[in-house]
Amino acid sequence: MAARMTRRAFCGALAGTAGLAALPLRAAGPQTLTARVATAQIAPPHYAATEVWSYDNTLPGPTLRVPQGGRVVRRLINDLPVPTSIHWHGIRIENAMDGVAGLTQEAVPPGGTFDYDFTVPDAGTYWYHAHTNSFEQVARGLSGALIVEEAEAPEVDRDAVLVLDDWLLTPEDAQFMEPFGHPMSLSHGGRFGNLLGTNGTFDFARDVNANARLRLRLINASNARIFVLQLAGLDGWTVALDGMPLPAPEPVAAELILAPAQRIDLIVDVTAQDGDTAALLRLDDDDQWRPQARFPVHGKASATRRDPPSALPPNPHMTVSGIDSARRLELAMEGGAMGRMSGAMMHGRSMGFREMAQQGQFWALAGQVGMTDTPFAQLDRGETVRVKLTNDTAFPHAMHLHGMHFRQVTEDGSLGPMRDTILSYPNAPLEIAFVADNPGQWLFHCHMLGHAASGMTTWINVS
Repeated sequence: MAARMTRRAFCGALAGTAGLAALPLRAAGPQTLTARVATAQIAPPHYAATEVWSYDNTLPGPTLRVPQGGRVVRRLINDLPVPTSIHWHGIRIENAMDGVAGLTQEAVPPGGTFDYDFTVPDAGTYWYHAHTNSFEQVARGLSGALIVEEAEAPEVDRDAVLVLDDWLLTPEDAQFMEPFGHPMSLSHGGRFGNLLGTNGTFDFARDVNANARLRLRLINASNARIFVLQLAGLDGWTVALDGMPLPAPEPVAAELILAPAQRIDLIVDVTAQDGDTAALLRLDDDDQWRPQARFPVHGKASATRRDPPSALPPNPHMTVSGIDSARRLELAMEGGAMGRMSGAMMHGRSMGFREMAQQGQFWALAGQVGMTDTPFAQLDRGETVRVKLTNDTAFPHAMHLHGMHFRQVTEDGSLGPMRDTILSYPNAPLEIAFVADNPGQWLFHCHMLGHAASGMTTWINVS
């Protein structure tokens, strides 16, 4: 069963002809992505437009769609005044295309380009975002959805991508509040916006018909916000998490928890009647439910409700075998405000917390602050690994592993759903397991992006 927590817990290959089998289809859309300064009307219209950093002048960036087994071919053109790169989040990709500046590639300088070219083995909902100074560049708008379509998609009336985000804007002119790396946000829960929205606007709405069946692809693109969500006038099922299909659709009977970088695929039926409004609701900081996305209802798609959907087809290599004999590792998260960490290793020497903070670093993973010359773990290709994650801080952390998906090992030894990002709560140890089947240097970090920028980043090497 897919794990869910209430707010009480802590608010196959592409089908084709034999002659074309060696020539996977490319993603639809432009063959370049240009990162540049643009403007977007994020706030209500009586405010000025906000200066953002965007891909191809849109917020979020263009939704890229490609069939499973196809190729994504994009030239990044950097028209920003700073270096940048693109990470293709959740895609089990070859290491050279992972987009992590300083680990898998050099950052693309202003005026420069970089060619990304890779195949997509897994169907599902993924996304792409900047991976150079991510805590600022993603907050300014550099992200977009990457949808890998199944050969046989479920029958729905609409397939909707909903990119959930928040923006920290100045009330006077609706521009981004600076600095992005404020010590308060770095050392506490992260950078939280004062305006929340979907697909780049505060008041997202789409008309639907009563009894319509929708596929809602939810993506949390925020820097640090954990979205607590609920359906209203909609009834449905969770069919995939982080792009990976569940063995069977699970009815949505309670709140949905969506941590930064996580995705949830829902198939929902519109139960609201003609003239009413269905909605995806969020729980706000004042404990009130408010619309995150509205669906005004007009007319009917059919006279009756349909049968429950079938499971999505599984992706390849979803089995994590060898659990009992797996190598066991431990990764402790430490630091931050109200933490008990006295110090950690930084720049090759032991450093006290006060000295770390003076250098803008507040967090540690396994006793290390930030990236090191040697990996957290040196793994052999194909071996199974179990990692115990211990959160010794006062804050939750969304831990993301690049290049591979993992499953949570529950207390009874069973395995949870396959994911690439897992939410870790304070004083609640959890364990993940994965097969190290993708060679290369892979980042493992907190996706509360300010935490990653201020120490909570490490890497593994698979050889």
